[in-house]
Amino acid sequence: MARAAFTSLLAAELADDVLARFLRYVQIDTESAYFQTTSPSTARQLDLSRLLVSELEEIGLERVRLDEHGYVYASLPGTAPDAPTIGLIAHVDTSPDVTGIGVQPHVHREYDGGEIVLPGDPTQVLRPSETPALAKRVGHDIVTSDGTTLLGADDKAGVAEIMAAVAYLTRHPDPPRAPIEVCFTVDEEIGAGAKHLDIDDFGAVAAYTLDGSDLGELEVETFWAWQVVITIHGRAVHPGSAKGKLVNAIKLAADLVAALPRDVLSPETTEDREGFVHPARIGGTAGETEIRLIVRDHDRGKLEEHLELLRGLAAEIEVRDPRARVEVTESQTYGNMREVIDAHPRVIAAAEEATRRIGVEPHTAVIRGGTDGAELSFRGLPTPNIFTGGQEYHSLREWASVQDMAAAAAVVVELARVWAEPC
Repeated sequence: MARAAFTSLLAAELADDVLARFLRYVQIDTESAYFQTTSPSTARQLDLSRLLVSELEEIGLERVRLDEHGYVYASLPGTAPDAPTIGLIAHVDTSPDVTGIGVQPHVHREYDGGEIVLPGDPTQVLRPSETPALAKRVGHDIVTSDGTTLLGADDKAGVAEIMAAVAYLTRHPDPPRAPIEVCFTVDEEIGAGAKHLDIDDFGAVAAYTLDGSDLGELEVETFWAWQVVITIHGRAVHPGSAKGKLVNAIKLAADLVAALPRDVLSPETTEDREGFVHPARIGGTAGETEIRLIVRDHDRGKLEEHLELLRGLAAEIEVRDPRARVEVTESQTYGNMREVIDAHPRVIAAAEEATRRIGVEPHTAVIRGGTDGAELSFRGLPTPNIFTGGQEYHSLREWASVQDMAAAAAVVVELARVWAEPC
């Protein structure tokens, strides 16, 4: 079978560097961790951050530094007079929901369109019949883990693409390019990726995260996202003498979860702009049990309806058993960044033009999740999200196309050039 063609000569030129960096980065364990107060939440993220500092210095970028929170910053001067500075952002951490310890990447050359059995666990199989994106990548070089860990394309594909792109730009000062500020964040997977990014020091008028997925995607819209913590206080009594006394918080929590909609308003039954209420974690004792839920919707009004649903279910517990006490804590995680990005049409137009220049037709998409760009946009730095070529994130079947990763790196190169041109 003939090997898949790259989207452009530029993508073909970048492919080997992108792949080499990606394979190197995914083998470094960078899992973040929930419920930690340090930044980064895990010291192991610094292993990749320090490597990136060394590689950025070797490439020749300026002001390369690792800050006290684990963020890596670097500057690439522009070669066009008066061009505005743009930012490039990706995160080094991987999801704590699936192990990233001991990742063994495998490159499946010239994918033939059949099933891909992952060698470390033969029960993990990529089937084109179940994965339309894979069915479209016949002839591509597909990267997977061995099936016992996630791969880490989220977001080490984005990291590798930015690194390969800035390395290329340092070697090719022509045509003129805009100044670039690079930032690699930590703890994005636990919702803290942009928390400590110093926008004023960063100095960009706009930025792009490389943390998307499918070829040509430009993500400009996220959920409105809330976290809800419901704490149920029961009455703990020795079970041998509990009759008429025990108020089992675990059972009350189970009743609340069981009352949540199943056929609608859940991640497993919704798509596109449909919202959901998702019980993400539950734990405790008969005396006290805590339920952590994430609530999402692209429509702010509908999100309020979802929150009201949970308030009602929590109140019902105290009605059914007045001896129980229920606390509900609500906090916003991030907002729908479209409200900000729509006011900055040049940011979108530049990304669309850069994508077209590598021979790919761009298409805007909504994110059924979060991104560093959501928080950054509301803090004054419009930051849409660009595709990386990774697929099936946060799973043992995560995979990435080398050709798509190279295309993403090529978009970054073209972005620097587009922003150097008169608007």
